[in-house]
Amino acid sequence: MTDIATEPKLQNETSLIPLLYTARGLRAFGDGFAIIILPAYMTALGYDAIAVGIVATASLLGTALLTLIVGWIAPRYDLRALLICGAGLIAFTGLAFPNVEHFLLIVLISFIGTINPSGGDLGAVVPLEHAVLARGASNERRTQVFARYSLIGALSAAAGALAASLPDFLVSAGNTQLGAFRLMFYGYAALGVICAALYRKVPHSRAEEQAHHAPLGPSRKTVYKLAALFSVDAFAGGFVAQSLLVLWLFQRFDLSLSAAGVFFFWASTLSAFSYPVAAWLAKRIGLVNTMVFTHIPSSVFLILAAFAPNLYLALGLLLLRSALSQMDVPTRTSYVMAVVTPAERPAAASVTAVPRSLASAISPAIAGALLTTSFAGLPLVVCGALKIAYDLALLFSFRHIKPPEET
Repeated sequence: MTDIATEPKLQNETSLIPLLYTARGLRAFGDGFAIIILPAYMTALGYDAIAVGIVATASLLGTALLTLIVGWIAPRYDLRALLICGAGLIAFTGLAFPNVEHFLLIVLISFIGTINPSGGDLGAVVPLEHAVLARGASNERRTQVFARYSLIGALSAAAGALAASLPDFLVSAGNTQLGAFRLMFYGYAALGVICAALYRKVPHSRAEEQAHHAPLGPSRKTVYKLAALFSVDAFAGGFVAQSLLVLWLFQRFDLSLSAAGVFFFWASTLSAFSYPVAAWLAKRIGLVNTMVFTHIPSSVFLILAAFAPNLYLALGLLLLRSALSQMDVPTRTSYVMAVVTPAERPAAASVTAVPRSLASAISPAIAGALLTTSFAGLPLVVCGALKIAYDLALLFSFRHIKPPEET
């Protein structure tokens, strides 16, 4: 029998889903152009690939630390206040970046700011949004809700990638190159302000109304094991963080900024339409199988791209990879939310996200150094090989642990 006292609450949370979709889209649009602008901005300032890798590492380390803090305090503090603070940090990042040129200051702002060089959806607001989305969806709809969330994010990131070509138009209109980059960062700050206005519509609430419980309880062992495996995947992904992949294309094939924007538009678009396919596939073969058997071919395409003799073949292989590589995103999130209790969801989202950020923060600095070697495609090979090892370990460890809808 349904508890009628919980019905208004569930309906209210369900009504928040479109609002969170909108905020996700705005954040992704900003990330879509920022991760392309950032390496170009640093190159214009005279920094090399190693410096870009260090900045990417600092950004991911800061993201990991802040995500961990948010995940642990979310069960005890107002979600709305935490979301607004996260949006405020986006605005701060956009205002601070264009006003510094010294390398140490760039590293500091990257550490405390929100620009995500990896291309994935990381940040302090992510576990908060995931918790609200999971509460507003039934077990049967949960994967679809996260698939739409990821779809909107990827399409918005694709539009943002196209916007990365705006500096070329601004320069042709008479602006300096650095001035054009700075205007883009100010646009990023404006998106943070708009997100804050959206989050103000979220009702005052805590992650779980009945508090006084440990952030992680009966699902602790499962969550820690997932976190360990996800960290391997993230460490591998850090070798081809999108900012570094942009830099590789710039250096290996002399790709222009506008052409890079067009390429990443199509890459993000392919990733976007893979999300509903992932939800459809998960209903038929299961969440874990969907994660693994779409991920392995994408890693093979990435390795092959490292050896591509020309730009067109490299871009073609990378587009094939994009069509498959992100299908584990909504399924992974749905799986984590399914195998823990509702009270553990904010902490589980954070604990599985933080090791990903920490692990992915280590590899960009290594990849930046590898880009300066005689075989600049080495980071792509390392990434692909490690990801295949992760997929096989995930299949072996969790193929028998089913979410409720699969049992």
